[in-house]
Formats: sequence, C-alpha cells, structure tokens
Amino acid sequence: MNNVNITRDILHRQIQEKRVSGFQRSYHVTDPFIKRLGLEAELQGHTGCVNCLEWNEHGDLLASGSDDQHAIIWDPFRLKKLTTMHTGHAANIFSVKFLPHSGDRILVTGAADTKVHVHDLTAKETIHMFSDHTNRVKRIATAPMWPNTFWSAAEDGIIRQYDLRESSKRSEVLIDLTKFCGRFVEAKCLAVNPRDNNYMAVGANGPFVRLYDIRMIQNCRKSLNRWKQSAVRTFLENQRPIPDNAVQYYVAGHLPEKLMHYNNRLRVLVVTYVTFSPDGTELLVNMGGEQVYLFDLTCKQTPYTLLLPETCQPSTGDVQNGKTTNGVHNSKIQLSCCSFSDLPPHLEKIKQQANDAFARQHWTQAIQLYSLGINHSSCNAILYGNRAAAYMKRKWDGDHYDALKDCLKALTLNPDHLKAHFRLARCLFELKYVSKALKCLNDFKEKFPEQAHSTACDALDKDIKAFSNTKSEDDSNSSLRFHSISQLDPIPMDEFVFREQSLDYKHRYCGHCNTTTDIKEANFFGSKGQYIVSGSDDGSFFIWEKETTNLVRIMQGDESIVNCLQPHPTCCFLASSGIDPVVRLWNPRPETESENGRVVEDMEGAAQANQRRMNADPLEVMLLNMGYRTAGLRGVGPDGSDDEDTSDGQMQCRPS
Repeated sequence: MNNVNITRDILHRQIQEKRVSGFQRSYHVTDPFIKRLGLEAELQGHTGCVNCLEWNEHGDLLASGSDDQHAIIWDPFRLKKLTTMHTGHAANIFSVKFLPHSGDRILVTGAADTKVHVHDLTAKETIHMFSDHTNRVKRIATAPMWPNTFWSAAEDGIIRQYDLRESSKRSEVLIDLTKFCGRFVEAKCLAVNPRDNNYMAVGANGPFVRLYDIRMIQNCRKSLNRWKQSAVRTFLENQRPIPDNAVQYYVAGHLPEKLMHYNNRLRVLVVTYVTFSPDGTELLVNMGGEQVYLFDLTCKQTPYTLLLPETCQPSTGDVQNGKTTNGVHNSKIQLSCCSFSDLPPHLEKIKQQANDAFARQHWTQAIQLYSLGINHSSCNAILYGNRAAAYMKRKWDGDHYDALKDCLKALTLNPDHLKAHFRLARCLFELKYVSKALKCLNDFKEKFPEQAHSTACDALDKDIKAFSNTKSEDDSNSSLRFHSISQLDPIPMDEFVFREQSLDYKHRYCGHCNTTTDIKEANFFGSKGQYIVSGSDDGSFFIWEKETTNLVRIMQGDESIVNCLQPHPTCCFLASSGIDPVVRLWNPRPETESENGRVVEDMEGAAQANQRRMNADPLEVMLLNMGYRTAGLRGVGPDGSDDEDTSDGQMQCRPS
C-alpha cells in the first residue's frame, strides 16, 4: 500500500517489544476504532478457500489453513509469509492450532480426510498422524493448563483427547455424542474455557450446546476401570456414558420447538462455532440457520416459556417505583406510573426517536434505540414494552421470543402494563404455545374487561380457535422441545433429561446470514469482549455491541462468504478469511483517510436482506450458492401515544 500506516508500525513495535501496558490491553478496542476499521492488507499465498485462522499467544504470528491442504505461518505486521508447508492431509484443512508453551514450534491441523496431524514448524515436517476419526475433523482445541494435550471434534460424533506424552501416541474418546443423539449426530466445534481449562463447550447439528466438566468425565472413567468384571463395566459404560453433573446444556428457548418445523423445510440448525469470553463467564454460539447467541454461564436462566405462571395475572401488592400498587387494576392509573417523566431528558429523547422510527416502520432502528435506552435504564417498563412491539412487527427469526422476554420483564416492572399483557398472549400464540396463549388472553380479558371485546382481542381469539380446529396441539414442552435429530434414530432417556434442563440465552445478535457453510465463526472482540463479530453468507462481516446487541458496523470482507474472523489478542486488529484464497487484515485506518470502500452503509437493508436469505426456499438458496461458487457474486405502536389498538466447486464446508 502506498500510504505509510503509522498505526501498523506502532503496533508492530509493541508486538516486537512484547510490552503492551494494562491500559492498552483494556482499551485496545473502542468505538472510535471500530468506526475507523478498514482493510489494511491482503495476504496472498493460498490457492483454495482459507477455512481457518489462528493467532499465537503473543499475536506476532498468524497461522492459516486452506482447501489447498497447506498451512502458512505469517508475520502479519511485516505482511510476510514465514513458513509454507504441505500438511500431509489429503483434503480441506478445517482447523489449525498452535500448541501452547511450545515456543510456537508445534502446529496441530484437522481436515476433511478424517486425520489429525501434528507438525514441527522449525523442521517443516509432520511428526504425528492420528487416524482415529471416521469422518471429517472440524475443530481442534487446546488449553494453556495442559500444554501437551489437545482435543478434536469430528463429524463421526466423537470428541477425542490427545496427549503427546503418551508412548502409544493414540487418542482416547472423551465424549461420544452418538450415545446420546444417535448415529447421525455430527460434532462441529469445540472450545476450552480460557480461565478454567476444565470446562469444554461442544456444538453439533441441532440447537443444543453442551458444556462439559472434563475432570468429572475422566474421574467417572477411572471409577469404571476399577471394576474387575468387564461385563459389568461394559453395561455401566453403555448406560451412563457421562455422569449427570458433568454436563450442562444450553439452547435458545424458542429453538427446540422449531426443530420439526425446520426439518420439514429442509432448514438446518447446526452449531458452527463456540467460544468463551476472555474472562470465561460467557459462551458465544454461532447457530447455523439462525442467529448468534450469548449465554451467561454465571446465571442459570430457565427458558422463559417455562417461567409462565398458571395465570398471567400478577399478584397484588407488587412493588413499582419503590411504592406498592395495592393491586389497583386501572390501566390509566398504572400506566401513568411509568410515564415520560420516569426517564432523564437524554433517555427520553432516545425513546422519542425510537417511537418516531416505529411510526415510520423502521423496526430495526426502533429496536436499537429502545435497546440503547434499556442499557442505560433497565427498570423502565415502557422501554421493554415498546421494544416488544417493535420485535413483533419486524418478525425476524427469534423476534417473537425476544418480545415475549420483554413482555415478561415489563410485567415484572409494572404488573398492570396493559399492552405488555396483551402482547404476551399474542407472542405465545405466534410461538405455538396455543393453550398458554388462550389462558393468557382470558386472564387479560378478566383483568381489563373494557378491552375484552376490542378488535385486537377478537382477532387473537379467532386465530387461536382457528388453529385449535386444524391442529391437535401439545405445547407441554415435551414433544418438540426434545425432538431427536433423526426420526429414525431415537435418543436415550439421558439425553431427554439433559435437554429438559437446558438453560436459555442472555443476548441475541441479528443481521448476518449463516446457512451455507458449517465453519462460520463468531468471536468476542476486545480484551473485555465489548464487541461481537461474525462472518456472513453475503461476503460481509458484522460487528455488534455486546451489551446493547446493536449492530454498529458491516464490512465487505470477501467476494462470496466470510467464514473466519479472528481478533488479535492485544490490538484492534482482525484477520478474516472465507471463500477467497486470501487472508485479509483489518485495523483502524488513519483519520486522514477519507474513503473506506469496504464499509456497508445501509446496515438495516443488509440485515433485512440476510434475513430474507436465511428464510428463502432451499432451492433458491442452492441456486444462489451455485452463483457464488461460479461467478463470485457479492453478494403494534409504542407506548406514549394513545392511538394504538391493543389488538462443482462444491464447498466442503457446507452443512451436511
């Protein structure tokens, strides 16, 4: 590049000196930097899709693996190729990992040829080859606490553990998902908690993410091995492959009920990537066929549809704004308790801007503004109720479930929030909890008799009766929530129990599209994980604020699909790759640089287009993806107003 990049030179000096201060580590990714993020360079060297990227611990080396079966080690700050080696694999490389505490000398690779290889980069030779898997190896994981140990996840449904100190140089089965999910299950990804290396997250086809305590699994195996009678040991292993308290399942609360619906539409739900936050307290999941989800590992959040009381009417004497309501049910009186005066002027302005966006039917803009207000004032029922209305109007995947969450929160803050109560009934119906929707609607009519025959109530009542007449409904959360991945391959009772105890998500990030490949990543960006990044099928990558979930930046990162996004460990620096045979580097551009041709200006339009793409007919998607491979195409009114009615060249990384 012609322009001298001062930022790059400074960062390079910091890396070389290995002296990055605590202040810099804490603030190396900020909003001004995100707004100036742009393309720094393209690293040329591969001849096929670049499927995986990995920084070393200090961030002065970047490893890449490709369909061309080569691994390349780069100096990203000098834009130099340091080492190129054929890995010995006979098919696409899907994962590369530096082995911790090896002086960046040992690199582990996993590939579509079912093999795991260990390479000595100094000698440029492959020193170990493991052939224990029987299907494509999708991810490798390492842990600083165990420098000689690593793990692999493959589409044979097996998680294997390797210890290079063992003389046999063979792997052992750590987790066999086929014992839980049947022979058709495929392990797609895994990650080890950076703060407590005893915990491992595993993703597979299906919406459930599994968090394992490795110690308890290994202790269980040791106990079984003490049994001298092999027949008894085999029986126990078959019955209890994982102890109950060694695993916790996580799932977006609305997804299990959609399994049957998605299967009928050939819609694939598959976890394409899992990763932990820098402090190890959160788990980020990129859900193929859906959105990106954040789970809080410190809070056991039960799915919200299971939190609904027998009656939707709140108890009397609830506390609101520090005062007891004494069970007063006059909606006009109660709504005034959460009037405009509850918000300070700057938040009141944000709320009014959101209301205006709602009135213009700019649903996403309204949601983002309400979310901004909620992030600063989390105890305002109107903001939650208004955001629920915007979600219900937008109707993206998961919107009705987020609306249901907001309605429940609004009713917790204000039990007599008329609109939130009615919207709750409508959300339940849209989520196919029909009997609960009817109960909630009847409670609404009883509590607000003046609204019992409104247009909205009559319409919902009619919808519920029409559905009940055409479908034999069972919304007991058992028939669909714990549906097997394959009708022909039933799952054991242990798996039903684990799924039944699944915990729900904290945040959801929308806008990208993840339906074409099953290696698409999502990562935390920033030393404190302040931002979330993910690639997309439209050739872009997306950046969201973690806490507000607001989309703040979209960059054009590939001619076809962005699969990999790996943030630098200490700098505001990103490496990306996808279908193009190049690695792209991104950092904040100089303030004097006036144009940034990689920025996608119409973020709302791009997100809307991706939502349509994600819900397109499978044949349409297939034809669109063929075009990518051959041509390389780039791819209810808010509260505060009184007028609302309460009414060849096939890509090996595609999903199996």
